[in-house]
Amino acid sequence: MDAFHAKVVAAATGSTLTALTMTPFDVVKTRLQTQPIQPKVLFPRPPSNACCQPTKVASCVRNMSSTARPFAAAEVVCVWDHGIFRTERVNGFADAVRHVWRVEGARGLWKGAGTSLVIGVPSSTSYILTYDHLLNKVLPPLIPNESVVPLAAGVLARSIITSAVSPLELIRTNLQSTPLSPQNPHTLRSVLISIRGLVAAQGILSLWRGLGPTLWRDVPFSGLYWASYEAWKRAFARQGHEGAWVAFISGAVSGTSAALVTSPFDVLKTRQQALLMSPAGAGSVSSSIPFLLRIVQTEGIHALYAGIMPRIAKIAPACGIMIACFEGVGKFLRHP
Repeated sequence: MDAFHAKVVAAATGSTLTALTMTPFDVVKTRLQTQPIQPKVLFPRPPSNACCQPTKVASCVRNMSSTARPFAAAEVVCVWDHGIFRTERVNGFADAVRHVWRVEGARGLWKGAGTSLVIGVPSSTSYILTYDHLLNKVLPPLIPNESVVPLAAGVLARSIITSAVSPLELIRTNLQSTPLSPQNPHTLRSVLISIRGLVAAQGILSLWRGLGPTLWRDVPFSGLYWASYEAWKRAFARQGHEGAWVAFISGAVSGTSAALVTSPFDVLKTRQQALLMSPAGAGSVSSSIPFLLRIVQTEGIHALYAGIMPRIAKIAPACGIMIACFEGVGKFLRHP
């Protein structure tokens, strides 16, 4: 198999494995991060044993994990129990996963898996192929400093792909978040109907709302990740080590460090996209930095790291799997 087709197959394989194995982390992370807007208290604590309650504005009270600490004595997670959303006391991320699994089963943890495949596989495949092309063909003649090339390639590749798939990311975020009311659980059909109404009311450009914080999250992450990954790989190479396991370790370590730096913008992106679909919250979505400051003022700095554990728990193996497949499978397929 020629080099290009080997890379395509390898990238698609890594993207598919990542999407299938990491969806539960995305579901829990999104639930931990999405919360409603109410007067004066931006994201208040849910009532006892209630997560989503129909009100005049049909808002859903969602307060979980680290974001709940300023208001509650223990962590809680939202679960869908026999047609009613309610809170469950949990002790960290792993316990939250167990609660969702016990009440909702595999379907609850893999909610949006099909959408993740539709979105994740093409976007991740395109992203890594774009990065590889920029890294090896386009940028080396333009940038003399070898250590800067991975950072620049990562920034450019992520900016292009993220801008292209932003409307699909809006669909996935709202599919995985808790619904506006317990009577109307989110399905792909209901989310698409809501988005059609959003486009009719606010125009086609509304599908790119949330792109700003997404770029704030993904572009620095991509630059930091690839610069760190290439540095780690070179360090292993100097010790005489190479192969898929080196790629996995380098990718996991680089992904974790980049995730820690960009986590506040992941929270910002998730909330803006979830609030955009809420009739009560759409008008309150402001530009990125004022919205970020508003969260800090009303909830404290802890709110910016809601869902940090599931995000890191997802990103470390996801980055490792993706890059190990890309390099390992690609190398195998290129053999005569």
